[in-house]
Amino acid sequence: MEHILVASDFSPRSDRALRRAVLVARQFSSRITLLNALDDELPEPLLAVHRDSCEGLLAEMAQTVTTSDQITCAYRVIMGDPFRVLVDATRDLEPDLVIMGPHRRNLLKDIFLGTTAERTIRESAAPVLMANGVPAGAYQRVLIAADLSECSLEATRAARTLGFLEGAHITMLHVLDAPEHSMMQRSVMPADDIEDNFLSARAEANQSLQSFVSAVGVQPDQKIVQPVKLSVSDTILEAARKARADLLVIGTHGRTGIEKFFLGSMAEEVLRYAELDVLVIPSLTRGAG
Repeated sequence: MEHILVASDFSPRSDRALRRAVLVARQFSSRITLLNALDDELPEPLLAVHRDSCEGLLAEMAQTVTTSDQITCAYRVIMGDPFRVLVDATRDLEPDLVIMGPHRRNLLKDIFLGTTAERTIRESAAPVLMANGVPAGAYQRVLIAADLSECSLEATRAARTLGFLEGAHITMLHVLDAPEHSMMQRSVMPADDIEDNFLSARAEANQSLQSFVSAVGVQPDQKIVQPVKLSVSDTILEAARKARADLLVIGTHGRTGIEKFFLGSMAEEVLRYAELDVLVIPSLTRGAG
């Protein structure tokens, strides 16, 4: 991993992202670029003052990282909407990884537009790491949530390529979402038949997970097939807590059209409620799924 892009708005949230970026950069001998998006709708006199202030703060931060942490650190201030600025920067600067702090919740805005993080992930050309946890060192326990799709293959391989799986205890989780099981439970089918069908589905899922593990080239320390509880995202986060994971890896299916704005994906639900760091790998095949 050569280049890390860190989104900074000078808040405690982005401080957490920078601390994680320093740990990752130190681990992989990477360089860092700090990025701040400046609201270009401010009146011109305020805009000039605000830009000077932002550049001064970023320069100080970059200098501190360079001198104190011995990590090459540059910075950029770009005018525009934070989401658009960040997405464009992933294409222009071609970082290996984007790191962001945990998002602020704005219920009405989240419902209709999604957070900056969620919107960025939908269009980012690079993996995005949401630094939710308190940065304390290299990741020790990684949980990979695999739906056994091509997106999951891409996500797992990307996490391995980035180096996050090396030396870590890896748990591979597949959530068994079997709506037909709930339908059977509400039917007049005998209980024994319902249980037999469920056990058959679980055995098939275990076999599919083993085939996935063989295909992806990652040997986990633990493989789990977990039936869905309240929702897929809740099941994933509960499994992460039980595994004491400090990093969760998920892939995201590309969406197009109106789905992009109004259909919350599993990855977005996880991002909203996760207390641990989440590495989200955008699909290479946009619009699939």
